[in-house]
Amino acid sequence: MKSLNIKRQHLLIALLLCVTRVSSSVVPQQSQRRSKDELITAAREIMMTARYCALITIGRGGRANARTMDAFAPDDNLIVWFGTNPLSRKVSEIRRNPRVTLYYFDRESQAYVAIQGIARLVNDPKEKARHWKDDWKAFYPDRDKSYLLIEVRPLRLEVVNTKTGIVSTSRDWQPPSVIFRRRR
Repeated sequence: MKSLNIKRQHLLIALLLCVTRVSSSVVPQQSQRRSKDELITAAREIMMTARYCALITIGRGGRANARTMDAFAPDDNLIVWFGTNPLSRKVSEIRRNPRVTLYYFDRESQAYVAIQGIARLVNDPKEKARHWKDDWKAFYPDRDKSYLLIEVRPLRLEVVNTKTGIVSTSRDWQPPSVIFRRRR
């Protein structure tokens, strides 16, 4: 009887040690305060690593519409440019409501960037020449008529990168964010 109780005690101790070890490995990382510059730098790295991003617009009836886009690298102010067909659904949605969201995801780093911003449709020939990829010739045979730019100026940025410790708060899971001043 005594040996059975000792075995149970050892089993219980072993089980408690296993549970303690497993639970300590799944404790979420603690969010550290990061500067605006650190968050923007981290966001830019994720944006450059991700090959594509999602452009999310608001359609008729308030429905969100997402599509994969081949974005240009963000500029110094984190402004993002895209090329598109002027007859596309996204263009008509941006005309109705210029508020958009961009979403970049880097699977390897378990990282993402979400940018809420204001989109502007640009048909300027100089900008179109500056924001062009030769890979797109087949999609836009007549650059003057079949190619339009979308410029997205950020209003708010959220960034998470679990590998570098940029994580959401443990209480309410709010991701680190940056608010941008509106510029004209």
